[in-house]
Amino acid sequence: MSRFSSDFQTDLIELMRWRRDVRRFRPDPVDEAVLRACLDTFLLAPSVGLSEPWRVIRVNSPKARAAALDNFTKANDQALGGYEGERAQLYSRLKLSGMEIAPVHLAIFCDESTEKGAGLGAGTMPEMRRYSVVGAITQFWLMARAHGLGVGWVSILDPAQLSHDLDVPDTWQLVGYLCVGWPEADNDAPELEHEGWEVRRGHLPLETR
Repeated sequence: MSRFSSDFQTDLIELMRWRRDVRRFRPDPVDEAVLRACLDTFLLAPSVGLSEPWRVIRVNSPKARAAALDNFTKANDQALGGYEGERAQLYSRLKLSGMEIAPVHLAIFCDESTEKGAGLGAGTMPEMRRYSVVGAITQFWLMARAHGLGVGWVSILDPAQLSHDLDVPDTWQLVGYLCVGWPEADNDAPELEHEGWEVRRGHLPLETR
């Protein structure tokens, strides 16, 4: 018997359904207690070998934020050059970052040199540490959504430049740059689907060997 009711299971699916990659934020500040409650979910996340390799930096200063935004702008211009025709026109219209408005910026790294966990489970697949960080981000994201917050994952960045600008150790690898804040609106589908960039699959392809 599950310790969780069918109502809870339904609510959990609903929470997952309404999780969005948010790009359009209101400038209203996020209450520190709410942000901390979301960040504390990192402490509940599973990790390979119990290594807990996540490292979280709150990007607060105008200088650091300006460097991150400049990083995105240059990377986005470069990415646009990789498309042609109608695809390029559509790409140029997409809003791919909420960095200018989002009140909270978080840079999430994986500490590849952590001694915690003594390397258990990461000997043959060292990338498991980064997968563990992704799992922790997912838990944070769902908790943020449960509080009504939006999260946007900015992946159009030069990781090496961002690591340099934030002055992190060489063994830290960027996993995600997150914008967090109150969304302008709750969308019933991913924005990229609304804009015609791609369509979400309606079923899971499942193969058997």
